[in-house]
Amino acid sequence: MVTIHYKSKIAPYVYIAPAVLLIVVFVYNPLVQNVILSTFEWSGISRDKVFVGLENYRYLFEYDVFWTAFKNNMWYAVISLVFQVGLALVLAAVLEEKFFRKFQPFLTTVYFLPSVLSVTIVGFLWGFIYNPGFGLLNQFLRLIGLASWAQPWLANSKMAMYSIIAVSQWQYTGYCMVFFLIAIQNIPQERYEAAEVDGAGPLAKFLHITLPGVKEMLLVVSIFTINGAFRVFNIVEVMTQGGPNNSTQVLGSLLYQEAFWYDRMGLASAISTVIFAITLAITIFQLKTSRSETL
Repeated sequence: MVTIHYKSKIAPYVYIAPAVLLIVVFVYNPLVQNVILSTFEWSGISRDKVFVGLENYRYLFEYDVFWTAFKNNMWYAVISLVFQVGLALVLAAVLEEKFFRKFQPFLTTVYFLPSVLSVTIVGFLWGFIYNPGFGLLNQFLRLIGLASWAQPWLANSKMAMYSIIAVSQWQYTGYCMVFFLIAIQNIPQERYEAAEVDGAGPLAKFLHITLPGVKEMLLVVSIFTINGAFRVFNIVEVMTQGGPNNSTQVLGSLLYQEAFWYDRMGLASAISTVIFAITLAITIFQLKTSRSETL
């Protein structure tokens, strides 16, 4: 009996041990190694590493391009919250209205389709659309009499970052909408029927039934969206590589360039640590805020 009891106590740990081991080796160990590496000056190909302490961080916080990249990530996050969270929730609520339910499968597919495309393909596609000469956007503007609005979208340092952000909203708003659609469909239909009997309109039902009913999903999608905004890299690298004049640099592209263009692995590790700290802080803040609201 003692042996059976002993085995039953250690069995759960035996089952989770492989997963824990994999997480420690492939997640936590690289994270610790990255933090350690950020305190060294290292080219990435040399065996020699020079310990510099926090010098990489000091240099980073005095580096103008770093603050440009940070500001671009902030704008990326704010605009993504408006569209990938706010607009996606509104679209999901509209598709759940009785009139649109018969079109829901088709419209859901249309909105969701861009998210299954490769980011590289999307980048090249929109690169053609934004082309100042033969691009569809400028051609359309000229066609409707707004030729003065036509411009080199990705070559204009004031517009390039917003042009890239717009592409991400086009690609992922439908993806987030599907999550909200699932959450809305899990709300008991009786609540909406009772609200209709009381004379509530679409806006009142959205504010008093839909919004409280998807609060948990709202938190999940918000965390996912903000973390994605601070980890963005591919779309920038494909479309502009951080140009013109570093106007579209984000933390991910700056990290890549410092590591593989300039062979400053220590500085790149410092940038990576900053990205991790930002996303971790945002996630903890949102989780604590959500927990305090439910208590």
